[in-house]
Amino acid sequence: MTKTMSNDPCSCILGIDGGGTRTTAWLADARGHVLARSVSGPSNPVKVGFEAAERELLLAARRAARKAKLVDQPLNAVCVGLAGVDRPVVHQRLSRWLRRTIPARAHVLTTDAAIALQAAIGDGPGIMVISGTGSIGYGRDAQDRALRSGGWGSLFDDAGSGYDIGRKAIVAALHAYDGRGPSTRLGSEICRALRLKDITWIVLKPLAPHQIAALLPLVLEAARHRDSVARRLLDEAGRDLAELALALIRRFHWQKRRVPVVLAGGVFQASQRVRLSFEGHVKERAPMAAFTLLRRPAVEGALLLARKLAEP
Repeated sequence: MTKTMSNDPCSCILGIDGGGTRTTAWLADARGHVLARSVSGPSNPVKVGFEAAERELLLAARRAARKAKLVDQPLNAVCVGLAGVDRPVVHQRLSRWLRRTIPARAHVLTTDAAIALQAAIGDGPGIMVISGTGSIGYGRDAQDRALRSGGWGSLFDDAGSGYDIGRKAIVAALHAYDGRGPSTRLGSEICRALRLKDITWIVLKPLAPHQIAALLPLVLEAARHRDSVARRLLDEAGRDLAELALALIRRFHWQKRRVPVVLAGGVFQASQRVRLSFEGHVKERAPMAAFTLLRRPAVEGALLLARKLAEP
């Protein structure tokens, strides 16, 4: 895909899901049949910066185009669902970049939560809570009004995310080391994974949010070995993620309505304990909530929205 493409768009559509860990692109024909899939690195602009996000988005798009042998053809429609893009300044810059760099008849830039909800329930009302490297809640009502909750980045938020769990695991290990907290196997597990002499060496190791989030499997393993600290961290993550959903339920006035609540992201996929904690806390204040674990890739939602754009 280059700026030197011809001016006549083909009938193909492109959907991209950009997150804090990876970027996934699917290129499909007009009927939605996938012709090519590709993956590149993280593209959340809030976490990796604009230049890195743009580089990974373009890399994923180009890889898919090469696989489908459409390198020099503009597309019919492109939908990008991108973490962090609901901030106006971020959306404006990346929208301009998207239209300039990936030629197509129509473009839409929305959040990763929006495409995940589209993949899960289509056009209907509902709530999506994502917990991956970061976390966010997103809801849409029958009038297509959209609201968000959380997702303000690793420095100030991302409660219940893989990053949050990993960071708290490090804190718990440090507290155990100096006697401020209960004993836990997390310290030794983190040291083994990161090749540290002892847990205090971690303060000298520059870790990006996605590297801290990658400590989640250690917490899950410790919890399976009945480590009380690890289990508490997972229970707290479920509670914190439930608050994202409950904030949206209150704002939509859905406390006494049956509302679909979709759970997505690597944390929910990996941990039944987090899911059960989440569902229990939501049910306390929204007893009619109906929970679904997203089984379809969020990028499918991007393709669905791209197909709607492509309709005459």
